[in-house]
Amino acid sequence: MRQSVKADRSLSTTIKGYVALTKPRVMELLLVSTVPVMFLAERGMPNLWLVFVTVLGGALSAGSAATFNMYLDRDIDRHMHRTLNRPLVTGEVSDRGALVFAWVLAVLSTAVLVAFTNLLTAGLSVLAIFFYVVIYTMILKRRTEQNIIWGGIAGCFPVLIGWAAVTGSLDWPPFILFVVIFLWTPPHYWPLSMKYSDDYADVDVPMLGATRSPVQVGLQIILYAWATIVCSLLLIPVGHMGLTYTISAVVFGGWFLYESHRLYNQAVRGRQAKPMRVFHASITYLTLLFIAVAVDPLLPF
Repeated sequence: MRQSVKADRSLSTTIKGYVALTKPRVMELLLVSTVPVMFLAERGMPNLWLVFVTVLGGALSAGSAATFNMYLDRDIDRHMHRTLNRPLVTGEVSDRGALVFAWVLAVLSTAVLVAFTNLLTAGLSVLAIFFYVVIYTMILKRRTEQNIIWGGIAGCFPVLIGWAAVTGSLDWPPFILFVVIFLWTPPHYWPLSMKYSDDYADVDVPMLGATRSPVQVGLQIILYAWATIVCSLLLIPVGHMGLTYTISAVVFGGWFLYESHRLYNQAVRGRQAKPMRVFHASITYLTLLFIAVAVDPLLPF
C-alpha cells in the first residue's frame, strides 16, 4: 500500500514537473494575445473550432520554447534564487526527458497547425520557437543587456499567428499589435530584472536591472512605456477601432504610464523602488488592452 502511494506521488510530481517546464503563466499571457486578434481578423466571432486548434497549437508551441529555454538555462538556474524550484534543478525531470519533451511539443504543435489551420500559421509558430530558443536563449541572453528587447520578438508572434489562422495572410493591424508587444516587453521584464538583479549578476547574465542603476532602468521603462501607448493608439485608424478600444487604450495606457513614472520617481528620490508594481501592472495592462481588441469588433460603436 505504501509503495502504491509512493508511486502515485512520484508520478504526480513528475507530471507537475513536465507541466512546469512549459511555463504555464507565460503561456497564458501569450494566448491572451492570440485569441483577441482572431476576433479582430474576423471582425466578429471567429469559428470556435479554429480558435480551439489555434490555441492548442500555440500552447504546444509556447510550451516547447519554454522547455528548450529551461533545458539550455539549467546551469544558471541552479544558482538563482528565483529559479531554484524549476523541475530540472530539483530533479523532478531529467535533462534528457526535458529535451525529448521539448522536441515532441514542437513537432505536435506544428502538426496541429498544419493539419487544422494553414502553412503560414504553422510557419510563424516554428519561427517563434526558433527566435526564443536560438536568438534569445542561445545567442543574446548571456551576451548583451539588449537581450530582452530583441529576444522579446518571440513573444510578439502570437498576434501574427492568430490573424494568419483566420485570414491565411497578414495585414497591418496585427503588425501594429506585434510592435505594441515588442515595445511592451522591456518595461514588463526590466522591473523583474531589478528585483532579481543580484541573481543575474551572480550568473553573469547582463539583464539591464543588473547592469544599470535604478534611475537609468526607470528612465528606460518610461520611454518604452510611452512608445507602447503611442503605438497602441495607431491601431485606432489602421484597424478601424471603435470607442471600446479607444477608451481602453487611453485609460489603461495612462495607468501603465503612471506606474512607470512612479517607479522612476522613487529611484530619483533615493527611495526604495517597488519594481514589481510595474511588472504586475504591465501584465494587467496588456490583458485589458487585448480584451478590448476582442470586444471592440462585437459592438456597433
